[in-house]
Amino acid sequence: MSDLIETRLVTLDAHLGSTSTDVIKYLAQQITQAGRATSAAELAEHALAREAKTATGVPGGIAIPHCRSAAVTVPTLAMARLGTPVDFGAKDGPADLVFFIAAPEGADKEHLKLLSKLARALVKKPFTAALRAARSNEEIVALVSEVLSDAPAAPAAPAAAAPAATARPMIVAVTACPTGIAHTYMAADSLAQAAEELGIDFAVETQGSSGSKPLDPALIAQADAVIFAVDVDVRDQSRFAGKPVIQVPVKRGVDEPEKLLKDALAAAKDPAARKVPAGNETASERSTDSASEGFGAGLKRALLTGVSYMIPFVAGGGLLIALGFLLGGYAITDVADQYLTENTLFNLPEAGLLAYLGAVAFKIGGLSMGFLVPALGGYIAYAYADRPGIAPGFTAGAVAGFMGAGFIGGIVGGVIAGLACRWINSWTVPRWLRGLMPVVIVPLLGSIIASGLMFLFLGGPIAQLTEALNGWLAGMSGTAAAILGLILGLMMAIDLGGPINKVAYSFAVAGLGAGSVAENPAPLMIMAAVMAAGMVPPLAMALATAVSPKLFTGAERENGKAAWLLGAAFISEGAIPFAAADPLRVIPASMVGAGITGSLIMSFQAISQAPHGGIFVFFAMDNTWPMFLLATLIGTLVSAALVIVLKKFVRKAPVGAVDPAKVAA
Repeated sequence: MSDLIETRLVTLDAHLGSTSTDVIKYLAQQITQAGRATSAAELAEHALAREAKTATGVPGGIAIPHCRSAAVTVPTLAMARLGTPVDFGAKDGPADLVFFIAAPEGADKEHLKLLSKLARALVKKPFTAALRAARSNEEIVALVSEVLSDAPAAPAAPAAAAPAATARPMIVAVTACPTGIAHTYMAADSLAQAAEELGIDFAVETQGSSGSKPLDPALIAQADAVIFAVDVDVRDQSRFAGKPVIQVPVKRGVDEPEKLLKDALAAAKDPAARKVPAGNETASERSTDSASEGFGAGLKRALLTGVSYMIPFVAGGGLLIALGFLLGGYAITDVADQYLTENTLFNLPEAGLLAYLGAVAFKIGGLSMGFLVPALGGYIAYAYADRPGIAPGFTAGAVAGFMGAGFIGGIVGGVIAGLACRWINSWTVPRWLRGLMPVVIVPLLGSIIASGLMFLFLGGPIAQLTEALNGWLAGMSGTAAAILGLILGLMMAIDLGGPINKVAYSFAVAGLGAGSVAENPAPLMIMAAVMAAGMVPPLAMALATAVSPKLFTGAERENGKAAWLLGAAFISEGAIPFAAADPLRVIPASMVGAGITGSLIMSFQAISQAPHGGIFVFFAMDNTWPMFLLATLIGTLVSAALVIVLKKFVRKAPVGAVDPAKVAA
């Protein structure tokens, strides 16, 4: 445990800036200077990304920024007692005690347990009082080491007993946060302490990084209600089926434990209270009960879910089709079925082994691509209704494909299936029928509603719309094509992997199924434009750091070396460290180059049959790959030149910089 914190990782009574970003960047730099991380910028980026999901301020003037990062080489605690408290999002005001918990991506369970113990100790007032009274770095290290040695592994759970043995109410809980290091355990301890004060029997299951011990089924059976204080799905939720449930973000378990317990007791007495479903319909339940998620937000989430699950079918299928062309030539489209039905490895066609293997690759790819629309519809429905929605969504997507309604039909069918299944799942049914709902009733009725509407009313008009859209794309040329490429390129660079970037990428991927090299190359051109434009920002930052290294920090120069490979592989996020540190110069420069590249791709009529991979899938670009590379190079040069000019002539202090004079102890 002594290797988690040392005296040089402690800063006492210093002013580290006015924002949580300032403090996190300072502590990340401190950890890196101690040789415990390879990049302060990358570590700060990961901690700030975690901070953006859930603020890490907790009651009592405490903040626990934390993350797992590949930049961390040794599990580490860095502590600051701030001379000027800083707001970390706690309801009771700014924090003066800040612990930065930095864990490697593959941290072992023993270290994660120690980090979790520290987080739990910070909800105990005697420990925080001792931290505020300490007069030296050595005293802080001793206090932390003592807590890590003595803190209990988990809140004590009451022993299972017969329900009649006590009149006290019984509540069980599950706590979980995305990283599973801090909030998971702090919420568990806060709830346990509040339950003791309220006279409630209580047991909690912490689904965190340092391991999870499932609750005793006997305790669950006795429980009057359950609390899910989680930011992620509860594992094996069906164990709690039929119990009244209060589900909230994990931070509320830290901030409002007493209120949650009282809400749970009230739910236990309310016959109309929400119950844990018999299946694992977590997404359905969340979207039904989330008053904050309107139709638009739900539709966006569902579309992104559908596209994310669809991409593996498209990626594998597109690359295999391209490989089939590489091995068997473009005539393979006409003879693949014949080769596979009439020939074998021991009875090769006249064209030889390569042609036969090309037919195999082409056919596998084609079959994989055939799942594009059904998978899109199925997982859109899944986003709305969880597992009971998958079969109706897949079926509606298959109907859309059968009727020629394409990916638009798949989207419409998936949305209808998901909403129908969610509605059916909300019905109040007898207990004997409840077990059949997720496996029989919901899929059956959902399929009838969604596919029936597609066949009877919607499929035909959507097919006509799809045909018109394909005709427009096929006939697009000149200025119209260049403008579309420009818009897609700008969208790819404006937020570097964010929602706008994902919209452009989803549009390109969804159109792949309608494109072909011979008949309608426009969707393949759009895919190439999106991929090339997405490569420009990281490649431009890599080039700029190589050409003008003095304009960048040491961490940025290191990130620039990695950005070469990230950009070449079409990983736009390789430019995020640069954009996070200097958004007003990096993002506009990236957008200009990416927009130019997207426009050039459409003008050059370069294509890509693969949805990802960058230059490493050149064989999926037919003979247009030289034009693809040229367009990418031009955009990279433009963006790199612009960012260098802006950094030279539009100067400003680095974001989050801390005056060394202000951090003297």
